[in-house]
Amino acid sequence: MEAQTTSRKHIPVLPALINCKCPRCRVGKVYEHGAYHLFDNKMIPQCSHCGLVYEKEPGYFYAAMYVGYAFIVAELVTSGVAIGILTGSNNPWLYVIVMLSLVAVLSPFNYRYSRMLLLYFLTPGLRYRPELS
Repeated sequence: MEAQTTSRKHIPVLPALINCKCPRCRVGKVYEHGAYHLFDNKMIPQCSHCGLVYEKEPGYFYAAMYVGYAFIVAELVTSGVAIGILTGSNNPWLYVIVMLSLVAVLSPFNYRYSRMLLLYFLTPGLRYRPELS
């Protein structure tokens, strides 16, 4: 008797996370538009491939604010250090303008990927299931 083989393709976590794919099957989309269409961040209610409902309960994504806060702190610290090293300026307005502009430009990125990190790494019981790929 010949053993049945199924060709399940293992999908690596980093490309799936960057391309905003479902954390359970890593095939279905989480957002209506592609990963780099940052100014229209409308989420799809559930995965079209495996049926995972992304928002477990009302207000589920409030926890993503903490991840977004960590993103903003990292961006502000990095930009502040970079301004200090590159310009050597002590002008506080230079720091304020550059840092706030950077946070404003990166806010769509922070919104999208804070939710993705919450789904991928901070949701208990939600794991990748390669048999669904």
